Amino acid sequence: MIQNVWLIPAFPLAAFLIDGLFGRRWLHRWTGIIASSAVGLSAIVAIGVFLEVLGGQTRTTVNLYEWIGVGDFHSRVAALVDPLSSVMLLVVTVVSFLIFVYSNGYMEHDHGFHRFFTWLSLFVFAMLILVMADNYLLMFVGWEGVGLCSYLLIGFWFERPEPYVAAKKAFVMNRIGDWGYTIGMITTFLVFGSMQFTDVFEHVGIATQANLTLICVAFFFGATGKSAQLPLYSWLPDAMEGPTPVSALIHAATMVTAGVYLVARSMPLFAAAGPSLAVVGVVGAITAIFAATIALVQFDIKRVMAYSTVSQLGYMFLALGVGAPVAAIFHLATHAFFKALLFLGSGSVIHGLGGEQDMRKMGGLRRKLPVTYWTMLLAGGALAALPPLAGFWSKDEIVAAAFLGGYPVLWAVGILTAVLTAFYVTRAMWLTFHGEPRDHHLYDHAHESPAVMTLPLAALAVGTVVLGVAIGFPPETGFIHRFLGPVAQVEGIAEHAPEAATILVLAAISVAAGVLGILVGLSMYVRHRPDPAAVSRAAGPLYRVLVNKYFIDELYDRRIVEAFRAAFGAMWAFDVHVIDGLANRLGWLAATGGSSLRRAQTGIVGNYALTIVAGLLVILVVYGGYASGLFTR
Repeated sequence: MIQNVWLIPAFPLAAFLIDGLFGRRWLHRWTGIIASSAVGLSAIVAIGVFLEVLGGQTRTTVNLYEWIGVGDFHSRVAALVDPLSSVMLLVVTVVSFLIFVYSNGYMEHDHGFHRFFTWLSLFVFAMLILVMADNYLLMFVGWEGVGLCSYLLIGFWFERPEPYVAAKKAFVMNRIGDWGYTIGMITTFLVFGSMQFTDVFEHVGIATQANLTLICVAFFFGATGKSAQLPLYSWLPDAMEGPTPVSALIHAATMVTAGVYLVARSMPLFAAAGPSLAVVGVVGAITAIFAATIALVQFDIKRVMAYSTVSQLGYMFLALGVGAPVAAIFHLATHAFFKALLFLGSGSVIHGLGGEQDMRKMGGLRRKLPVTYWTMLLAGGALAALPPLAGFWSKDEIVAAAFLGGYPVLWAVGILTAVLTAFYVTRAMWLTFHGEPRDHHLYDHAHESPAVMTLPLAALAVGTVVLGVAIGFPPETGFIHRFLGPVAQVEGIAEHAPEAATILVLAAISVAAGVLGILVGLSMYVRHRPDPAAVSRAAGPLYRVLVNKYFIDELYDRRIVEAFRAAFGAMWAFDVHVIDGLANRLGWLAATGGSSLRRAQTGIVGNYALTIVAGLLVILVVYGGYASGLFTR
């Protein structure tokens, strides 16, 4: 099966071509079925590849063809199949398949139905190329592909200004991050003479500390763009302007996981680069608590989930930074299921309310949307890291790794973020599903989604319940740890072997943090002790800062964007008035001189004869002057 690994991206690529060429005129609603079936076939092949890797094929390179061969530079289209890539292939294809099936119901009445599934298929194809690539250059092709598709899908409803602006913002901010990836990729080739993972990782020792630091910092800067970390995070919340299935795909299975995968794949470089891992951990921790505080005060149900994604990605980078790549990938896998469920559940709420996203207009919906409610409740519990749900096992390992690795400050940040996370997910669930309806017109017309949408919710709910305990128990020695063990076996990363008592204490603290956040949320929104409105008024300036997202967007727009706009305006003026002006003036002089000389061409023979005689007279006068000594040389 591993030798047929190229079928995994081939199926979505075929769906993209078929839907793109024939969807609008002939296929119509069949485009969704074709795209969903293609990703389903990819999932079946990915399961077969995973089982073969599980059976002992721990590292296999499958060559397709030589891509570039110029002098000493050679690059090929080849897939690296190992435990890390097989897990990523499984997560991407399975979660994407469920999102595709759901989309058939969610986008049923949209006029761009065929176009939606065309871009969605290309999106999955690009992500699969990214995680399968055996070298940084081919990974960059997938890296740019998901960036392009995110632009197309975030701006899917381009008739409105908001999606267009959000898509442009995502595109520009990702291009900034891609600049870092490009520097890291080129430097890797200059230092190691190759971009192939196995060649680079086997010869890490030949690089200087300065070169390794430059490569890792550049790659991590690229990762902050794709995975929405500080300072390049702000595009992801705005990406909510796209259709909800797009949000689920970006936040759960594709795009934002690319940066985490890049760092995890490059762990031999980061481990040898000294302080680079510490930078990854610190940025991840700051991003986690930063985004969680913003989520506390959002009222758009999708934006709450969006800032939650930024925060959870921060946890993954925190794990990578403290030398726990297995915990990072573990959380990536569990997060894919419960975050996809939260987004698709939010989409089910929006679908049932005719497009409404403001939680202040909801309330009491658990009676109208029972399947959506119970599945989202499970996903919310996983996000709050309640046992035995999937999020508990993976998030607990991250904060435990920070503590055991000697990073008490990062551990404290992780625990505090867990409290905030449990609070804002409790707040979102209560405002949406509990209490009395706050808009009776919306409530009266609310309805549960059709089976094509609720069945994927149920499937994701099963994964949310069983995945964590199935692959993560017992802690530190479960299946995921044994399977991804080679990823963690990197020189410079210490393996932690905590005692059972230590694990239990750390787990108890983690659970207590989640329970505390839930109890505070219930106290505020059920018993109004304290009343949320009173808290908002008392917080005053702090509340305004959080509501306005720390004014980061305003800072970027008024300082950075305006500065670049002024600089580019000056360059434009210099080009128009100096460069083009000089060329235009020279052209004007030539045209004016030619026009003047043209008048001498009268076509009258007498004038020409007179000119010849005048010229001869001038020559004679000059010659006579020199001959008589009147002129001197």
